[in-house]
Amino acid sequence: MKKRVSQNITVYSTPLCPFCIMLKRYLEQKGFEYKEVDVSKNPDSIKVMYRKSGQTGVPVIDIDGKIIVGFDREALDEVLVL
Repeated sequence: MKKRVSQNITVYSTPLCPFCIMLKRYLEQKGFEYKEVDVSKNPDSIKVMYRKSGQTGVPVIDIDGKIIVGFDREALDEVLVL
């Protein structure tokens, strides 16, 4: 499948979060590349995620500045250029 790189996607996640795993799998199945930030390894990334979303739970997705909290397929599909 051809990778789509038209959007800047950052996924704030942790390795054991089931919703994070589902989100990353969903993006991969749709052919999107993304930058993954493991907030469990970097306390500063939690601060960045919190400033963007007001949340400390994962996953948090930043798509070209549009923030989505949680694995919300409907919200993702609205923002992603499919």
